[in-house]
Amino acid sequence: MKLFRYGNEGKEQTGIIINGKKYSTAALNEDYDEIFFATDGLKRLEKFISENKNLPLVADDMRLSSPIARPSKIVCIGLNYAKHAEETHAPIPAEPIIFFKSTTALCGPHDDVIIPKESVKTDWEVELAVIIGKKASYVSEENAMDFVAGYALHNDYSERAFQIERGGQWVKGKSSDRFAPVGPYMATKDEISNPNNLSLWLKVNGELLQNSNTNDMIFHVPYLVSYITQFMTLLPGDIISTGTPFGVGLGFKPPRYLKAGDIVELGIESLGAQKQRAISYDDAVKQGLY
Repeated sequence: MKLFRYGNEGKEQTGIIINGKKYSTAALNEDYDEIFFATDGLKRLEKFISENKNLPLVADDMRLSSPIARPSKIVCIGLNYAKHAEETHAPIPAEPIIFFKSTTALCGPHDDVIIPKESVKTDWEVELAVIIGKKASYVSEENAMDFVAGYALHNDYSERAFQIERGGQWVKGKSSDRFAPVGPYMATKDEISNPNNLSLWLKVNGELLQNSNTNDMIFHVPYLVSYITQFMTLLPGDIISTGTPFGVGLGFKPPRYLKAGDIVELGIESLGAQKQRAISYDDAVKQGLY
């Protein structure tokens, strides 16, 4: 199944994609959130769809939101692609590098990305996101996939000056508003035969800058799920973002960063595509976003 959420920010409803068409599942009266996943919501959704053959269509121009209602946490993995580590002159990690994004960074796949106030180094990162389906603690690698609900596309926007030059942890450069567009949908794990072999790409103003495959990941999905649960409990609906391939702005010589008016497009095989327009903080204020 392919799950999505739609509507104005703060008033989203749920939907399902069937044969390429978007249908509303608002009548289910559930959101795609922690409670939904924790209580076998995917089985209820499947039953609901089988019993309701005339679901209302959702207009193609309707705003899409994150397919997951605000998770308890967004756990990210740094330097998880060998060629990305190479381009940033970083050693291959011996163990996964873990950091967080604030859940307030979560937004829809086509929402404008806001260049933060006083930012000069806003960067892009196409990533595969893993959605957790049930509570997971001290999970073995062999059983890790039992705890996965599905997958989605994520752009792990990063402000490199905040992240690298301002001291402290990376989270400062990762958590600005609209720095975590997810979607356009979540594909349940049965839709993706091998998450460790998916092509992924990103363009800025039509120029292809990231073009790789998840098979370049240093630590693959089952290992990451298991590894993270040795240090924290993952809850249903939590998002693991598995790292980005080479081609980020930081890796260019000289580095390249986003400016207002730039258009970012990205996608992952079988997980759809996103498109964001970069706007300045001042323009965001004028639009009433602050």
